[in-house]
Amino acid sequence: MKNMKQKRNRTLESAQRLLSPPGKGQSEGTAPPPALNLSVQFAATVPAGLNRSRLRRWVQAALQQPAQLTLRFVVAAEGKKLNAAFRGKDYATNVLTFPYHAAGDATAVADIVICVPVVAREAKEQKKKLLHHYAHLIVHGVLHAQGFDHIKKKDAAEMEALEISILQQLRVPDPYVA
Repeated sequence: MKNMKQKRNRTLESAQRLLSPPGKGQSEGTAPPPALNLSVQFAATVPAGLNRSRLRRWVQAALQQPAQLTLRFVVAAEGKKLNAAFRGKDYATNVLTFPYHAAGDATAVADIVICVPVVAREAKEQKKKLLHHYAHLIVHGVLHAQGFDHIKKKDAAEMEALEISILQQLRVPDPYVA
């Protein structure tokens, strides 16, 4: 529990750093953002504007620890296959996160799979800007990669609050407001 509180505090500090203009509100001892080794795989066509630099910025905003992550953008068939194999669900879902590190490891290692057609459909149904929905799901996946979850109601509330805070720093509206 203490580890989760430390992670939440680091996320909020990271989000506050993103809002502060360079040199303002930061002491000389401010720690740099956690190290990130990011691989991006496009196995599906993604919308214009969803480029590597934007993806890196979204991932970095949600990081609380060094990480080695792969973002993979897939078609519905691959998303459905992975969801069936690993979660026993016979449909494609928006985001799947596969962490490969043990709890407490210094570096988060994970694959984050984003199903392009599901994200597009959800954004349209929910009347959200497509890139905003991608930002939310990538932040969501990165938090999962670092051990956050939303199975229990309390954990879900904490994770949603973190997502909202991080997305606010990225100038993305609260995804949970209808």
